Amino acid sequence: MAAVADRRTVTKSAVLAAAMLLAGAGRAQARPAKAEPAQARHQVQPAQTHTAGEVTVRLPAPTGPHRTGVTTLHLVDRSRRDPWEPLPVREVMVTVFYPARTVRGYPVAPQMTEGAAKTVPHVDPLFHKELPTRGVNWAATRTHSHTGAPALPARRPVLLYSPGGGDPRTLGTGLAEELASHGYVVVTIDHPGDASEVEFPHRMKGRKKVRTTVLRGDPRRDPALFRSLIDTRIADTRFVLNQLEALAVGRNPDAERRPLPQGLGRALDLRRTGIYGHSAGGTTAAEAMYEDRRIVAAVNLEGFLDHPPEAPGRKGKLYPVARYGVDRPLLLLGTDGFRYQKELERSWSAMLAHPHGRTRRHQLDQATHGVFTDYASIAPQLQSAGLMTADNRNKLVGAIDPAVSVPLLRGYLLSFFARHLPAH
Repeated sequence: MAAVADRRTVTKSAVLAAAMLLAGAGRAQARPAKAEPAQARHQVQPAQTHTAGEVTVRLPAPTGPHRTGVTTLHLVDRSRRDPWEPLPVREVMVTVFYPARTVRGYPVAPQMTEGAAKTVPHVDPLFHKELPTRGVNWAATRTHSHTGAPALPARRPVLLYSPGGGDPRTLGTGLAEELASHGYVVVTIDHPGDASEVEFPHRMKGRKKVRTTVLRGDPRRDPALFRSLIDTRIADTRFVLNQLEALAVGRNPDAERRPLPQGLGRALDLRRTGIYGHSAGGTTAAEAMYEDRRIVAAVNLEGFLDHPPEAPGRKGKLYPVARYGVDRPLLLLGTDGFRYQKELERSWSAMLAHPHGRTRRHQLDQATHGVFTDYASIAPQLQSAGLMTADNRNKLVGAIDPAVSVPLLRGYLLSFFARHLPAH
């Protein structure tokens, strides 16, 4: 990704205004937090250095009125074989963030499991060459959510999250916690074989406990691979929704039947289901909404809405959502620094051209593709710790300050979902 200039073009007043806008659809309906505490909680603390010489990065705190609980589910689809490796079933790992009734006595969860964290420096730099291969204790980063805390009694809208191609679900932790703190149940989905690393509760024949990605390089350069990747993600999303329906009626869909947080199933209002995703996850979010009417609103964070071209000089086929349009609200959110902005423009313009459509578009300036993930706050900390150059930080997330980008992104999604899937 190309580096962007090092000047700020977004003033504080513009940030506050943009965070409250809903893509041309009036004022946001989310309940605002008090200005000074919210501003303070958006600040990203510097990384900590430990005696071993490794730094620990921190995630920005959520700003909503609810404390949050968290749990993980191991879901097994016995109707599908794995598309990437010779496994007889399709497994999916998800994390569920939700408003908690109380967090007293429930431990704060790590961002990553121990096994996944150990794998990060060996795998993630394959996709993000800007990342250091040493010097970070990835296992030490804590979330702000409490493992197994009882859910707050009330039916809540459900939001699904699909991460970028090659990325794990854990890179969407900060945004998921923010949405949960404002009253949503957020389900972040790993797509094993695609995701950089996924740790399961146990080994099984044909795979290790930590499963790493089969991807190498840019999937957009291989049309058949990209098609399989998106098709698998859409099928994963549909399967996860099916399992949430089972959870909502009192069943435990976890493959190990591990205890569920008290009241979690009763907290799911699946009549109000939305989805958001980054990059390949954005493609997934938009097309999954088109194909599955259970999803009533979607956010695409810089994901293509067309297939890669089959040959140089040819145009890739549009996904049905871009070809035919959709009758439910869709937000397209991009950056000015995305290196494939020209290629992205064709399918996004087609999406916006449908008459009577409900699609809106916005852009983050001084930003690049990784700004939609936890790297928005992590990369500046790595730069401050001397583990990432300014040029690499700009390539990964852009020059935008996390004190600007984090509340801006949160504001866009909160405003959008507050209008179309209000939590209160």
